[in-house]
Amino acid sequence: MKRIARTLLAAALALCLAAHAQDYPSKPVKVIVPTPPGGGPDVLARVVADKLWEKWGQAVIVENRAGAAGNIGMEAASKAAPDGYTLVFTPQPALVINKSLYAKLNHDPDAFEPISVVTAVPMVLVVHPKVAVQTVQQLIAYAKANPDRLNYASGGSGSTPHLAGEFFKSTTGVRIVHVPYKGNAPAVGDLLGGQVDMMMLDLGSVLQHARAGRLRALAVLTEKRNPALPDVPAMSELLPGFVVSPWWGMVAPPKTPAAITEKVSAAVAEVLKQPDVAKRLTEMGNLDAVGSTPAEMARFLKIERERWGSLIRAIGARAD
Repeated sequence: MKRIARTLLAAALALCLAAHAQDYPSKPVKVIVPTPPGGGPDVLARVVADKLWEKWGQAVIVENRAGAAGNIGMEAASKAAPDGYTLVFTPQPALVINKSLYAKLNHDPDAFEPISVVTAVPMVLVVHPKVAVQTVQQLIAYAKANPDRLNYASGGSGSTPHLAGEFFKSTTGVRIVHVPYKGNAPAVGDLLGGQVDMMMLDLGSVLQHARAGRLRALAVLTEKRNPALPDVPAMSELLPGFVVSPWWGMVAPPKTPAAITEKVSAAVAEVLKQPDVAKRLTEMGNLDAVGSTPAEMARFLKIERERWGSLIRAIGARAD
């Protein structure tokens, strides 16, 4: 009898969840962005939110909860009701890097329910023109002949530019000094001023400087060349397997029903196919639309956690 009761209860719950998903959303949806207003993730989150608002006929409101490398916003989202009315739009560190980087978190990044990898962010290796190299091969040769003479900037320990730099060092065997900053903006400022030698960061932040000759682009870190810099080789052409492409994704609080996450994922994929959204992605630095399913994102997250976790443990990086 108990087994029958459990079966009936499970069936009733499944019907309720299906009905809930069919009616979803029936009230405003909040999207937490764990970064400050005005940055790339915030801008794209608002583009997607506005399109979902149009599609659903319900308000989709972006709420910035910045701080602690995204951990403040993620902690708040982890405590939200798992009903689909709180979603999260975040860069990759909050989901696949911070758990390895911080000794203690007040939430479990692995517990969030995947919705979609929304977009991939192309990165580029740039050097200041004072560095007398024209190619990655020349950079590697110079660095090997002059260990610890070159340095590279990042937006902070554990940031994607930092990890990309360490990946480059471990792949090539060079010794280059890491110079961490409090954010990418001051790092780029000192790079332009020649106070630091090189940096790996998102293409949108340095594209105009590279085109104007204020910085020299040596390689893009995507699998293929980027149309914004067609003459700049992909790093994987020179170092097979060297691909670093940050991404921004959408997830839901732990235990949000699959019927909800799948519905949101399908809507996001539709949004990304709209011509005006594609145009906006190009304007933001030739971002690549992805629009994965929850299952695809789950598999991708597993690979990313293992990849960056291994590197962080190898270099002993800590944010606290």
